[in-house]
Amino acid sequence: MQGIYINDSLAVEKMISPTLKLLILNLLILFSVISYANEAQVDSKKLSDGVKINKIIWTGCGITKKAFMADIALAYENKYGVEIDLRGGGATKGIRDSKSGVSHLGGTCRIPLHNREEESMLLKLILVAWDALVVIVHKDTPINDIKKQELFDVMSGKLIYWDELSSWKGGTTNRQKINLFTRTSKISGVGYTLRKILFNDVDMEFNSFKEFSSSGPLEKGIEKEKNSFAVTGISSARKRDVKVLNLDGIKPDYETIQSGHYFMYRPLYLTYTSLYKLPANEKKEVKRFLKYIQSDDAAKIIKANDVVPFKEGFHLVRKRKDIYGN
Repeated sequence: MQGIYINDSLAVEKMISPTLKLLILNLLILFSVISYANEAQVDSKKLSDGVKINKIIWTGCGITKKAFMADIALAYENKYGVEIDLRGGGATKGIRDSKSGVSHLGGTCRIPLHNREEESMLLKLILVAWDALVVIVHKDTPINDIKKQELFDVMSGKLIYWDELSSWKGGTTNRQKINLFTRTSKISGVGYTLRKILFNDVDMEFNSFKEFSSSGPLEKGIEKEKNSFAVTGISSARKRDVKVLNLDGIKPDYETIQSGHYFMYRPLYLTYTSLYKLPANEKKEVKRFLKYIQSDDAAKIIKANDVVPFKEGFHLVRKRKDIYGN
């Protein structure tokens, strides 16, 4: 029996059933496949981690893009050779695409709504700059100022004629209605922030004459149509052929926004989700950009666009709390 166990392999083979042979063979094949897959995954990760990426994807609101992102993206690419792919779609898309991982970064002019699953608290925010909401009208409209209460009444529909505005200089013989242009969504960057600041009611209904899905077409509409009236961000309004109204006699400019004297100032954010999900090379590049956008070089670019860098307006966080919270 001892001789058979040690020397006679043929006898041992005859003792193993065909079923057991098949099981052993399948286990060996499975082990080989798993080992190969693990090695391939490690090799692939090493390859991706070691290759420099040439693009960071940013999605966000057009106002933030005009305010600073376009110029910062160009400066970053010139310095590091990495493109910032700027994609529009609005503040809501900027928040949700960065939260879901569709984009590395998002740009938004409103806070995430943490009572919505797609904008949960897992999202991270960097306060980058401050701009303001402003009233814009057609460039030929004979008015330069509007009072805060009058703006409230125009948006709510209590005031519908131009000659009801205290600074109107167009006469009263041929009364014209104010054609209010608004954003479609109540949670757009402009729509949400205006409702929060002016009404403290994020569900407020506006007396809209015409609605637009984004700020760009709305601003173009103001350029073309007389009697039109809208609220938008000053960063994009400055680059349109429109008239920007003073609010309660205060001109919206760098100094009045930075000091908080202009009432409708607001923060502009950069958003991103957890970086641990990214390959090491993408994580490294995104972290470098996050550091860059908070640098003095970036602040100079922001300031050159007449937008207030966050460090120069940080006191505004404490000055008024109605921008924050859901």
